This record gives sequence, C-alpha cells and structure tokens, in this order.
Amino acid sequence: MTMLIPDAEHDDLHLGERPLIVCDIDEVVLEFVTPFEAYLDQNGHELRPTSFRLHGNIFSRADGSETPGETVSAMLEAFFQAQDEWQTPVTEAADCLARLSAQADIVFLTAMPPRHREQRRTLLSRHGFDYPMIATESPKGPAVQTLHGARAQPVVFIDDIFVNLQSVRKHVPETLLVNLMANENFRTLAPHPGEGVAIARDWPHAEALITAHFDKAAG
Repeated sequence: MTMLIPDAEHDDLHLGERPLIVCDIDEVVLEFVTPFEAYLDQNGHELRPTSFRLHGNIFSRADGSETPGETVSAMLEAFFQAQDEWQTPVTEAADCLARLSAQADIVFLTAMPPRHREQRRTLLSRHGFDYPMIATESPKGPAVQTLHGARAQPVVFIDDIFVNLQSVRKHVPETLLVNLMANENFRTLAPHPGEGVAIARDWPHAEALITAHFDKAAG
C-alpha cells in the first residue's frame, strides 16, 4: 500500500480486516535508556537524570561538567549507528506481541531518523519482532491517522512519550492509548501522559489492557 506519511521510510504494509496495534520502539520494545547509559559510560560521560530529558542531564566523568547539547546530539547519532551492539528487548515484549498478533495487525512506528531504518529493521528481526516498521520524525498522530484511515476495527497506540500519545489522541480520538516505559528511573520523572491514556506497568499489563479493549469492541 502507498503511504502518505511525510519523510518516512517503511517496510511493505498490508493491513487486514483486523484490529491495529501501532507500537513505538525505544523504551517500549527495545531498551533505550539503560543501554545508552552504558554507552555514555564507555565514552567518558554519565547520565544524572533529574528531569525527563537527556540534554542537560549528561555530564563528563573527567571533570563533572555538563556535556554540551551538540555533543549529546552527536552521541545519540553515534549510538543509533551502533544500536545493534547495545539495545536489547524489553522484558516480555516479544511474547506479549506474539500473542496479540493472533488478534491484530502490528506496526512499529519509531521517531528514530529514517537513515537508521535498515539497521533497526535487522535488529528487530534478530529478536523476533517481525512486524512492519515505519521510521519518521514527523508527528505520530497524522501517521496513525494515515494508517488507520476510516477502518471500523479497533486501533491501539503504545508509546512512552506524552507528546506522541496526545498527538494520536487528537488525530484518531477513538484510539486506545497505552503509555509504557521500560526504564523505571525515567518513568518516575515522566509527566503524566494526559487524559484518556492508560498507564501500563509492564508488557503483561499492556497486553491485558489491549485484550480487554478488543473484547469490549467485539461485544
């Protein structure tokens, strides 16, 4: 099918007449914060999270100074270039998605720069996440709206970021919105995801919320 998502790169997408689950990747199905902390440590820096952001919370191990924003951005780029050496699956994500795939089509929607798509595609498949992926830095609400269209089937969106969840809420208001974040330290610092968002403790909890949503829709 032809996608109309600006600046996106994606796998072939063939949605059936089933419910749709659109799922973020970093901190949702692949660990991000924990392996990025390890990457920083190897490169002479450390993360001291006092707020829900990376810039401003990374410091030099050599002299304790705050790492400049451009250096943080460069390290993030280098981390994504080497993501297959660092990132690992979130606990129970693969098993829960495999069970959900018996009921629904699953599509990954990642805000990672599209230039890293091929490497991420390989990494996901290595860990059993063989679902189509879209990489775009455009807002996620319009992307989900394009995917779902006027379909009557239930739609679910899973993400760790408030802005993404509320973007989907605005553009596809019938969506079940699920907030899920693997790293406990950053989860405690995260702002509330907003009205109309279900907060999942972990993947089994998310699976239960989604299954209940599908059951309710089926009557």
